[in-house]
Amino acid sequence: MSNTVLALSAVGLTLQGNAGPVEILKGITLNVTQGQSLGLVGPSGSGKSSLLMLMGGLERATSGQITALGQDLTGMDEDQLARFRRGRMGVVFQSFHLIPTMTALENVALPMEIAGEPDAFARAEAELAAVGLATRMHHYPAQMSGGEQQRVALARAAAPRPAVLLADEPTGNLDSANGAAIMDLIFALRDRHGATLVLVTHAPDLAARCDRVVRLVDGCIDGAEA
Repeated sequence: MSNTVLALSAVGLTLQGNAGPVEILKGITLNVTQGQSLGLVGPSGSGKSSLLMLMGGLERATSGQITALGQDLTGMDEDQLARFRRGRMGVVFQSFHLIPTMTALENVALPMEIAGEPDAFARAEAELAAVGLATRMHHYPAQMSGGEQQRVALARAAAPRPAVLLADEPTGNLDSANGAAIMDLIFALRDRHGATLVLVTHAPDLAARCDRVVRLVDGCIDGAEA
């Protein structure tokens, strides 16, 4: 289908553990269409985050094929994957991964500066304002609350206007009020930029806002629902 943004075919992931190989994902076949929001749910250890990392080219599949935005990720090396992700994919983690010696503005602008975007700081300012941090741009991460740091991370992921936004437990380290605010912002960014959203979550209310939910159990797709 021409509007398929992510396509996984018989994808498997096996990692080496202390006691030998561990099968994390088993024969995952899944398509995500343009503009769709997909929630990945399931118990801890079911493979949700690993599946998200495979979709973003942050982890290499052991078997099967992964196509993202028309490109086959399976045969790319690390440098090719990094170049592919730049500007096309935004990733938000449960841990904020901000650079402590940089201000909020510098943290958001940095990936665009590296990519050679001429208006990196202007776009970073606009995105920080969009997540409610217009007055906190020149603060460092240590001067910000957890909710504010996650907003910075969200702005950093969204500022390049990626076609795909991947979020791994984005409300996991936040209290309920901040979690709800981040949840609203994620869907607002999706709507504003027209991005395809894939979201790993344990929160039923967050999963319920997605167009589609896929449940993983023991590395397999256990079920899907609209």
